[in-house]
Order: sequence, then structure tokens, then C-alpha cells
Amino acid sequence: MTGPIGYYVHHHGDGHRQRALAIAESVGAGITLLGTGLAGRTGAVSAIDLPDDRVADVFSGADRCGDSCGERPPALHYAPFDHDGVRRRTAEITHWIAEARPGLMVVDVSVEVAMLARLASVPTVYVRLSGVRDDRPHVDAFASACALLAPFHAALEDPATPPEVVARTFYAPGIIRAAPVAEVDERCILVVLGSGGGDGDGARWAEAARAVPDHRWEVLGACNVPSDMPGNLRMHGWIDDADGAIARAGLVIGAAGDGLVSAVLARRKPFLCLPEARPFDEQRSKARRLAALEAAVVIWTWPPASDWPLLIARAFEQRRGGWPPALDTAEGAARVAAWLTTLLPQAASAQRARS
Repeated sequence: MTGPIGYYVHHHGDGHRQRALAIAESVGAGITLLGTGLAGRTGAVSAIDLPDDRVADVFSGADRCGDSCGERPPALHYAPFDHDGVRRRTAEITHWIAEARPGLMVVDVSVEVAMLARLASVPTVYVRLSGVRDDRPHVDAFASACALLAPFHAALEDPATPPEVVARTFYAPGIIRAAPVAEVDERCILVVLGSGGGDGDGARWAEAARAVPDHRWEVLGACNVPSDMPGNLRMHGWIDDADGAIARAGLVIGAAGDGLVSAVLARRKPFLCLPEARPFDEQRSKARRLAALEAAVVIWTWPPASDWPLLIARAFEQRRGGWPPALDTAEGAARVAAWLTTLLPQAASAQRARS
């Protein structure tokens, strides 16, 4: 008999939560999400809302270690001293493990939580994001996991990834929540600004909308409202049905995060990609692969207003040229759910062998 599945959800950006919900809804009963900011945001999926571990309101990943108390251990990414949130979330995770006795813990993403689960005698599946992750903490987290999960196409893998890591990876593109079939509005340009960052300068998007006046521009996410708003531009802020908005859009503009890229590729949308600076070259690595496969028109630096009509035209033309066969997308969430189910007995056997 195996226990339930735990799923740790990182709280930087919203893609981790959306991915976790898509997988959890496919798994059904027997999975619990654990993360900060989950209260009231997981529907019918069981969840534990953990105390916040951030040292500042804006999370940068820095833990301010390196003073007279000692350096951060080389096997960790984030280990601030004297932080009550870190202490309490660690206690809550281990308490849940002790009570629920999970058969498997999916970690999306945190080296520290992966190591905590392993220390608590739970097999882990580590969610491996894009980019070059050959640093000591990632190498140790990968080695301690019973399997690795990549929420992207194998064709988008960074060529510098070691073959042994590739061999242990389950590639699962298209991990998105179900959205109703929608009528596509080819005149709708949807700009998606994720909560993990993005260009929230409304004046820039107003300039772009004025440059392409025959399309309607819709902006989702945190963005300031420009003083001179053109008539074809609307700012929606955060909405619950981003997947539905993507399904209805004629063209999508956004960064190269896994969540947005998965949604765009699953629906085969014309895509203007503006990769953001991220640790481990995460988004730029994926953008380079998208460009090489002609799955997106990549914009590396903010373009002058006069370039927008050509960029929009290029993205539409790229999709009219067909779809890259390497990026065909199956039902990602359902595939992951079935795969996790097969891992449970293997993980239980490994636990018994180690006991």
C-alpha cells in the first residue's frame, strides 16, 4: 500500500501553481499541494498553505547569507538565518509528511524542500526547469530524486544538459488546465505579463498598440495604466481565466516561462517571445530553441514602435507556414498523472529496500 502524493508549489510567479493544479486535477484524489499563497486558490484540490519564507516583499532568491554567522552551505540555494517563516514552513512540511506518510513528493521547485523530503524518508520527483543547471545544489537535488520532470518539449532542451540528466527526465509539454473550445479572434493581440516579472510599463504597450491600430490589444497581468491610452488597448490586470484568453487570442506576446510557453504551444498560437533575464539562463535558453524551431519570433531587446507591424506580420506568417513536428503536444497533465501513478510502487519498493 502506498501513501498519497505531495506536491510542493513554489510561490515565485503563478506558473508553478497552475501547473500543479493541472496535474492534481488529472490525478484526482490522493494528492495534496503544499505552498505559500494557496489558500482559496486551489478549488477542490487539497492544499496546505505554508508560511512565507521570503526575506523581503519582492522575492529575488537572495537570502543575505555570508555574514559572521557563516556562509550558505554549497549544496543549498536559499537558507536565510533567523527567519520564523522558514522554521514554521519546515515544521509544517515535515508534520504533514509524518502524518500523511506520502509515497512520493513532487517538488516544483526548491532544492531545500527536495532535500527536506529526502531527509524525511520520502522519494522525490524534481521538476527540472529550462536552462543550464549544473550548479552544486541542482546537481545534488537531481541525484537525490527518483526521477526528473521537465514541463517542456524535449526539443526545447538546452544542448548543454548532461546526457545522464536527459536520460532520467520525463518530458511533459502541454501541462495546462482544460479550457473550453473558444472562437479565435484573429484581430486580438494578447499580452501576458506573468507575476514573476515582465514589462509592466503601460506606456510601452500603448506605443505598440498605436503602431498596429487594426488589431485590438489586451494586456493581462500587472501593468501601469498609461496617461494616453489608445482606443485599441485594454488593461485587464489579473484574471482567473488566462488559459481561456490565450485560447481566444489570435496572437500572443509574452515571456519564455514554462507556463505561458506550454499554453501557447498547446494551442499553436502565433507567438512573439520577449525572454526575461532569469537565473541559469532559463528563459533565454528556451527562447533560443523556440527561435531555432520557428515556434516563435523572439524579440531580444525592446523594439522601436515602427518595428511592431513587421513583427506582428512575421509571427502570423510563421504559423501559416505550418507547425514544427518536434513540438506536437499531447495531454501533458494526464501523461504526468499516469506516470506518477507508475512511480508510486517503484518508490515504495525503493523505500523498503533502504529500510
